[in-house]
Formats: sequence, C-alpha cells, structure tokens
Amino acid sequence: MLAHRRPATTAAAALIACALIAAVAVGGTWAVAKGSVPGGLPPALRAHLTEHRIRLWQDAARIEETDQLRGAGPDRFGELSPSVAQPLGPEAKPHSAPLQQAAGQGLPGVALLGAAFGWMLHALWRSPRPTPVVLTAAATLTALAVESCLGNALSFSQITAGAGLLAGLATARRLDDDQGAVP
Repeated sequence: MLAHRRPATTAAAALIACALIAAVAVGGTWAVAKGSVPGGLPPALRAHLTEHRIRLWQDAARIEETDQLRGAGPDRFGELSPSVAQPLGPEAKPHSAPLQQAAGQGLPGVALLGAAFGWMLHALWRSPRPTPVVLTAAATLTALAVESCLGNALSFSQITAGAGLLAGLATARRLDDDQGAVP
C-alpha cells in the first residue's frame, strides 16, 4: 500500500507555522523573564500573567544565568527562588517549561525540549496519515507547547501522556491485513 501523499507546500507551510508559533511563545516568555520586552509589558497582559508568575519567570532566568551549561539541577528551583517562599507560591516550579528546563538543566535541557518538539513535527511531516489528521495534531500539540510556555501544563502526567498518545496516533502506520496473518 502506498503512503498517503499530501501537498508538500500546504503541509510544510502549516508545520513551519507551528514551529514558528512555538518559537515566538518561547522567545516571548524569555523576553518577559529577562525584562527585555520593548516598551515594557502592557498592563493588561501583566495583569493576566500575574506579578507572581512574572517573578517566578525572572527567578528562573536568574538561576539559569548562574550556570547556563548545567543549570542548578532538577527540582532545585524551589529552594533557589525567593518568589516561591512568598504566600502565593506553594508550587516550586516557574510555570514555564522552557524556563524550568533552563533553571534545572541549563541550555542543553532547553535544546532537548526544543528538539523533542521539532522531532515531533518532523514525524508528523513524515506521517502516512491524511493531511487533516496531521495538521490537527500539529496544531493541538503546538497549542500545548504555547500553553507550556505560559503555565505548568507539562507538570501533569495526564497531559503529557495525552500529548504522547495524540502524537502516536497521528504518526502511526496502518497495519495491513496480510501482515498480521500467521503463515
């Protein structure tokens, strides 16, 4: 059986757009954490993100700067972040997957997180599934990537398992009836 072929330009453009959306989300989160948003963060966005979350992001960026190659170590954010000790911060996480990786595992951790997302997009590109299935999975997983930049979505095993299931279903190859038969 021949693999389903999709129009190269449509699927490629959509998958590249997904990668760019995720990159902009990571870059925007990082810019807020470093305090380098041109013109400052608009008050409405600042209120939506909350001051506490912005302080957590800034703490993660400061922790990452101390050792960019190795980070501070897994699960050390809580003991190194002054914002976690405040009353609004019972969780010892920066509420941002890239910043959490940067604080804990340094830039190699961030690179591996990005590589996993890129590999998933590549697997979707190579998937034999119909284009609508591929693009729906790519859009959904990109939305999760954006959410994980702004919150702690990837901290819940149900969400990461669901994302893995979605990626697996969208990239799986069909079993041919004659392959499963025992001679």
